[in-house]
Amino acid sequence: MNIALVQHAHSSSPTAAVDRGARAVRAAADAGADLVVFPELSFTPFYPRVPVADRDRTALDLAEPVPGPTTEALAEAAAEQGVVVVFNLMERAGDRTFDTSPVLNADGSLLGRTRMMHITAYEHFHEQGYYAPGDTGAPVYDTAAGRIGVAVCYDRHYPEYLRALALQEADLVVVPQAGTVGEWPDGMYEAELRTAALQHGFFTALANRTGPEGDMPFAGRSFVTDPFGEVVAQAPGAEETILHASLDLSRTADAPARRLFLGHRRPDQYERGAVALASDRTD
Repeated sequence: MNIALVQHAHSSSPTAAVDRGARAVRAAADAGADLVVFPELSFTPFYPRVPVADRDRTALDLAEPVPGPTTEALAEAAAEQGVVVVFNLMERAGDRTFDTSPVLNADGSLLGRTRMMHITAYEHFHEQGYYAPGDTGAPVYDTAAGRIGVAVCYDRHYPEYLRALALQEADLVVVPQAGTVGEWPDGMYEAELRTAALQHGFFTALANRTGPEGDMPFAGRSFVTDPFGEVVAQAPGAEETILHASLDLSRTADAPARRLFLGHRRPDQYERGAVALASDRTD
């Protein structure tokens, strides 16, 4: 699989940003990509940096359905170029909004959507005021490029979520990300997914925003790891670019997680321990 991570900065016009995204799909495909991945809130401002109470518009006004205009524009580019595309947007579904990554197959069909399950709230990331907790579970998609799972930004912190993707034999987990400079200690983005890749036996690919947005300097440094926990490709920080990497998906079969760790799990004992702890707390 040849993967392309589109690392770009916020554009002042969402329409222009979607057009630029479609051009990025074409450029990535021309360079040999089978899969193109965009950062979190791929074509809009990072809305949650501002508390909802301080905005001029409600979160519902800023969202769009899936499928909708952005999905259709990216689906057209995916079909035209014959590539799989994963992007991210704020989705409107009835009276709720979600942080959602649609997954488009190489023929432009919508395979499904992954909604971010875990919703955070701290300085600059006022996400609980924007998003409902995702209700799509942890799907793995059979795409023209391979078996792909999605961990939307904050979901990457949850080993049980990543384990659910591993147990469905995901070849690759992509992470649409909006991470800033100094948000975590230097190297922690990479360390976290290197460990996840080693423990679960899949490739990981994190596509991050870059550039300043208000008082948030997005960190860039998009990267790809192999299932042995090594970083195999990485983009620079404050620079817009498309990071390309070639992944030999057959290597997952030789990964320690596939050969050893996953087969030696003892979930019956994990549950037993949790039940015992709950019983102790109620005695």
